[in-house]
Amino acid sequence: MEQISSRKNAYIRHLRQLAADGAYRRQQGEYLCDGVKTLREALAFGARVTSVLWKDQPGEIELSAESRQFCAPADLFDYASPMQNSPGPLFTVAIRGCSKPGKLKNAIILESVQDPGNVGTVIRTANAFGVSAVILTGDCADLYHPKTVRATMGAIFRQPVLEMKLAFLSDFLKDQGLPLYAAALDPKAVDLREVSLRHAAVAVGSEGRGLSPALIAASDKTVIIPMQPDSESLNAAVAASVLMWEATR
Repeated sequence: MEQISSRKNAYIRHLRQLAADGAYRRQQGEYLCDGVKTLREALAFGARVTSVLWKDQPGEIELSAESRQFCAPADLFDYASPMQNSPGPLFTVAIRGCSKPGKLKNAIILESVQDPGNVGTVIRTANAFGVSAVILTGDCADLYHPKTVRATMGAIFRQPVLEMKLAFLSDFLKDQGLPLYAAALDPKAVDLREVSLRHAAVAVGSEGRGLSPALIAASDKTVIIPMQPDSESLNAAVAASVLMWEATR
């Protein structure tokens, strides 16, 4: 195991760039995670852990020979970590290659939801409710941003997540046999309680702008979550959670 003592170390620079740069993550084919619990989940669900940086001293988790291991003093570890006061370890995971999805029974779609915490929370909730897939389209937060990964609480290793351009979304859903419902503040929107979401894909947009006109136009129906008249909207992750609960209850 290599002991690291310098901020100029190539591996430390690599970790910091993984934390900060989405294009670099994609280029390198790996992303950054932290914490013993998350490391155990990654190993339990077959994620390929490519390297581990321990804080102060090595941990007792058994790793495969392909997982490079490093150790650094606390101050250097904290410099490398994007999280404040992380007890460690930091570790890198290989990005899974794209595979053709099987038959989906339902899906939640996020369009241009830019907050990593919201995207991660939706992935975590989708996994808890047994939703077949989370589909990210438009200008969503990076799936592999450290804050997104952390908010999934390990669900990123278990939950199918697809990234798809809006131009391909309609044909994909038609092939899957799933109608597209758009959650939108629309005069023609149907009360959520009057629609079955059991075998459907439901789209949620950003809190500020909502869904794009193009996605709404491509939808089979618009739906609305009933709220008090003076309530303008819900947080994107909360709205998605309500919709997923309705789809799976």
